[in-house]
Amino acid sequence: MTKTGKGYKGIGMEGAIARWYATSNGKALARYDEQVARTREYAAKGARILEVAPGPGYLSIALARTGDYTVTGLDISETFVAIARAKAAEAGVEVDFRLGNAAAMPFNDDSFDFLICCAAFKNFSDPAGALREMRRVLRPGACGLIVDLRKDVSRQAVDDDVARMRMGAMSRAFTRLALRSFLPRRAYTKSAFEALLADTGFASYEVGQSPLALEVELRT
Repeated sequence: MTKTGKGYKGIGMEGAIARWYATSNGKALARYDEQVARTREYAAKGARILEVAPGPGYLSIALARTGDYTVTGLDISETFVAIARAKAAEAGVEVDFRLGNAAAMPFNDDSFDFLICCAAFKNFSDPAGALREMRRVLRPGACGLIVDLRKDVSRQAVDDDVARMRMGAMSRAFTRLALRSFLPRRAYTKSAFEALLADTGFASYEVGQSPLALEVELRT
């Protein structure tokens, strides 16, 4: 797709698998309210926000619904971009959903006041390139937040997270399997993520941990 190759690890989120993901995650919208609240800790009213890899767009749409932000979403999946645009239209909100690679973003330097990326970073085939692009498109003094599964996640943390999801039995079983098996293999430990950040140009960063995830705060 770009000079960075296909842009993702594993099977692409297109077609039926993307539609299944959108439907399954649409049953657990409360978690997006939590992410909106977290975003408010970093982004003042009027901020220009970029969500990297928004998938079906639920968080971007929830942020746009507040009326406080100008929201853009960038995803490498054509199916997800189409779904997200349709859902934004249904919700009656304006979000600029774009097709593109996180490691080669189609935006000018210093375009955004805040950036967020949830549950997707582990899938990027050029993670260092994605981090450099995040730094480039954030204005001086801006910040970003990456939240993603930790490589050393425990079975109990996975079970607790899946229990919060309002999915059918088969979807819960598949999600639990994914979070216990192949997804952690793509993910990062705290030290590995810190090593990735070393040469990406951020003024400062902090890698925190919850039982399930790494939470990476970036400052330009």
